[in-house]
Formats: sequence, C-alpha cells, structure tokens
Amino acid sequence: MQENIVAEPSRPTLGISSCLIGQKVRFDGGHKQNSYILKTLAEHFEFAPFCPERGIGLPAPRKAIRLVSTHELEGTQAIEVNNPDKVFTSQLDDYGRKVAAQIQHVSGYIVKKDSPSCGMERVKIYGKENFPPERNGVGVFTARLMKELPTLPVEEEGRLMDPRLRENFITRVYTLARWQNMMAAGLTRQGLVKFHTRHKFLLLAHHEVTYRELGRMISDVGNGDLASVASEYLLTLMTGLRNLSTPGKRVNVLMHIMGFIKDRMTAEEKEELLDLIESHRLGLLPMIGPIILLNHFLRRYPHEYIEDQYFLTPHPRELMLNNTI
Repeated sequence: MQENIVAEPSRPTLGISSCLIGQKVRFDGGHKQNSYILKTLAEHFEFAPFCPERGIGLPAPRKAIRLVSTHELEGTQAIEVNNPDKVFTSQLDDYGRKVAAQIQHVSGYIVKKDSPSCGMERVKIYGKENFPPERNGVGVFTARLMKELPTLPVEEEGRLMDPRLRENFITRVYTLARWQNMMAAGLTRQGLVKFHTRHKFLLLAHHEVTYRELGRMISDVGNGDLASVASEYLLTLMTGLRNLSTPGKRVNVLMHIMGFIKDRMTAEEKEELLDLIESHRLGLLPMIGPIILLNHFLRRYPHEYIEDQYFLTPHPRELMLNNTI
C-alpha cells in the first residue's frame, strides 16, 4: 500500500483578535493594528478574525469592560465599568466555546494583550475600591479557548515582540499545521512514526523529557487504539514545545547532527563548524550562523535522516526567526 504523501503547510491559518488587523471593534471605536502581524505574518498566514465583544452583540464604541473579583461575586467576572449590573462573563465564555468548535482547522491564535476578553495572562483584576488591581487574570474568551483547545498555540501580540517567544510560537504553529496535514491525509501508524522521526531533534532542542516520553510512546505505537495514541501524542508534543529552546539545548542538537557526518568532514571543516557552534553557545552568534554552515556541509556530505529533520527548517526562512535567537 502506497504511503500517503503529506503536503507541507503553505499558508496555515491563524485565529486572531480582530482589532490587531485593523478592524475598528474596540470599546472606543478604534483598533490596535499591529504592523508585524500585517506586514510580515500576513505574507505567510491566513487570518480568521474574531472579536468576542462584537460576537456577543456589543456595539463599537461601547462602555469598557473589566475583570472584577469581590466577595459578592462568584469567581472573576467581566463587568461593565461603573455598572455592576451588566455582567458579560457567561456570554464571553459561551462565545469562546462556540469559536473553539469552529476553528479546528486553525493552527495558532494571536490574542490582544491586557484585554478582559482576549488577554492570555497578566490581565488586570479589580477588587476592592482604593486598592490597585492585580495582574494575574486571563481574558474570559481566551481562557475558554485554551481550555477547549489545549493543543492550540496561543500567544499575545505584545509577547511576539520578544524574539524567543516569537520563534517558539511560530515553531509550534507550523508543527501543528504539519500534524493537521497528516491527519487530513489519513492517520496511519507508519505516518505517525515518520512524523515523530522528522521532529525528533526539534523536540530535543525544546524539552528532553518530552523527547524521551514521545520516543517511548512511538516505540509502543503498534499496541492499542491508534486514534487514542495520536491524541495523547499531540497533547504531549504541543505541551513539550512550549518550553523555550535555548543556546545550550540547540548546541546539544547541533553536536548530535554533526556526529552523523563528521567522519566525512576534514579537520578544517570540523574546526570551522565547531567554532560557529561555540560562538552560538556563548551568545556571540545567532542560530542562523551554524545552521547555514551545517546545511552547506550537508550538501557536500548528504545524509537523508538529517536532511529530513525539521530542526533545520521548522518555519519558512523568509521569516528570519533564526536570525534573532
């Protein structure tokens, strides 16, 4: 039986807060258009925009909402400012559940920071009067979205300005997109093993514990229900990839890869590559340096197993994410 050929993701779809792409849906009638999203990410992704407030029928402009926690309320609630009778928590939560059911094709989601509906972390929660708000809340919509879709990469637009967080998010998005393509082509044990094999070094560069746990899972893939194994695999994979890659972790993988071809390299070539790897470990050179030289040597000394590793190309080169980590 011929193996399914899984196409590489060309333009994955990102869910996104509508205001970030220029839609005037905010409480003040404005937007929070983000230039990186519109000028860079738009060249590589499709967008599926959602605004929870508009989704539950609120107009723009409108009275502002904030998260409130008091002894009189059960849990944190989304309430209109200066109007405690207008509570929108259940409506925003229901809308999050509704959107989650609609976006099974989406490979990632970018939300608006600080928003009482969309914020992913550190959203202000107001309590008693005359006390400053605490920054430990999660937007109601996003909290529901993350609960319903635990394997979906979610990130705030503000955190995308951090090169490490940006690279991590995009890596997770493309990994999930490849998984979705594999599932669309038809799940097979052979396909799952191949998917894991090609992601092994990428996993190792993020979280060695997950790398080993998934290795054990794949070694036992012939036993049990395949769909159940795949579901557990994906959750473990996407959870593990949330761990940031570091220069030390990447150097470990680079040395592993070099081990596959070093017997064919000259002494000068080894020294040259080791010098770049060490410079990256010391923080003197971004990841793109040793990657370029390693790819050069792989063209000279081909190795099919290494060339198939997504660690070398986890996302499009045009995004230049390895230039800044």
